[in-house]
Amino acid sequence: MASDSHSDSDAAESNGDGGSAGADAETDEQLRRIVDRNPTRLGVGRSGPRPTTEALLEFRADHGIARDAVHSRVSDDLIDDLGLVELRTTVADTDQYLARPDLGRELDAESLERLERDCEPAPEVQIVVSDGLSSSAVEANVPQLLPALLDGLEARGISVGTPVFVEFGRVDAMDAVGEELGADCCVNLIGERPGLRTAESLSAYLVYGPERGSPTAKKSVVSNVHDGGLPPVEAGAELVDLIEAMLEAEASGVDLREDDREFRTE
Repeated sequence: MASDSHSDSDAAESNGDGGSAGADAETDEQLRRIVDRNPTRLGVGRSGPRPTTEALLEFRADHGIARDAVHSRVSDDLIDDLGLVELRTTVADTDQYLARPDLGRELDAESLERLERDCEPAPEVQIVVSDGLSSSAVEANVPQLLPALLDGLEARGISVGTPVFVEFGRVDAMDAVGEELGADCCVNLIGERPGLRTAESLSAYLVYGPERGSPTAKKSVVSNVHDGGLPPVEAGAELVDLIEAMLEAEASGVDLREDDREFRTE
C-alpha cells in the first residue's frame, strides 16, 4: 500500500508539470493517428475489466457481418451479369463445406459435363471465380476486377477461356477446372475468410500447368483485394503482369523466382 501511495504522489506531482501534460497530449494525438490509419482494433478503451458498450456492439456487428459472408451465397444475377458458366463442387451445403475442405476441390459430375460442353478448351488462361469463405468478397470486388483482368490480358495478346463460377469452391478447385480444360495457366478469384474489420477481402491464386493434387507451393497469390487494401482494378493490372511472367517462365509459385520478374516501381 505504501508503494501505491508513493506512486500516486509522484504521478500527481508529475501531472502538475506542464511538460508532462504536453507529452500526454502528444501521445494521445499519435495514438489517434494510428487508430485512424489502422483497420485493427486499437485504443477502444475499457470500462473496468470489460470493453466499453460502443466497442462491444461494434465487435458484435462485425462478427455478424463475417458470419453472413460465410453463410450467404453469391447472387444468380451477378453470375449472369458477369457471363460466368456456373459449376459446383461435390459439397452438399455450407456445413459440409466448412467441415470437409477436400470436397470443395473437385467438381460434381454435372459440372464436369458442363465444362466439356460449354467452355473453350486449351486456353492460355482459365479464369475461375469461387465463393470460398466470403460471398461478400466476390460481390464487392469481382465486378471491377474481372473486366480489368480480361481487358489487360486481351491487350497483351493472351487468350482467355470461358470464365466460370464454382459454388462451394476451395482454392484447389482451379486445379480440377484447369486440368479438365487443358489450360496453360489457371486463376482462382476467391473470397477469403472474413476478418472482423472487413468481410470483403478477395484473393487471386494462380498456377501454371494446373493438375489435381498440385501443391500449394506451386501456386502464386495476390491477396488482400478490397477497397481498404489493394483496390480491385489495381489488382487486375497486377494479375496481368504476373500471368504474363508465369507464361513466359512456364512456372508459378516457388518455381517463379522474384528475380525472373520485373516489378513496377511507380
